Amino acid sequence: MSTKNTAGENFLLPNGTFFAELLIFLTVLGVIWRFVVPPIHRVLAEREARTAQTAVDQAAAKQARAEAEAAYQAALAEARVAATGIRKQARDEGQSLIKERRAAAQGEADAQMARSLAELRANADQVNADLRTTIDPLAQALADRVLGAETSGAGKG
Repeated sequence: MSTKNTAGENFLLPNGTFFAELLIFLTVLGVIWRFVVPPIHRVLAEREARTAQTAVDQAAAKQARAEAEAAYQAALAEARVAATGIRKQARDEGQSLIKERRAAAQGEADAQMARSLAELRANADQVNADLRTTIDPLAQALADRVLGAETSGAGKG
């Protein structure tokens, strides 16, 4: 009996428990392989696809940003050129407006000067006429007195 006990207790020889555990292990492995691994593969494949799509989207966004930056710089350059043209046009219009206003002001000044000169001449003519009407009789009377006195004084002496 002692040989039988030693042979049944040899841990190197497989017994029914080993085969039962092996069968359970293979069953669990099969269930995991059948029901757990495919969803994990699917999730990993989706993740890789999203990563690849993100890389593609990122490259497209980078290119779109570069294009937008170039378009922005071109539009900015155009706007600067347009602004320069508008400033030049405004400056030219301002200069022409200043010239027009100066010419108008000069014309008004000349007209006012002509009116003032005409008024002064009219006033001078009026004063001259008034003086002639008042001074001429006085001058004539004075001349008659002077001449009459000289004539009467020259005839007596």
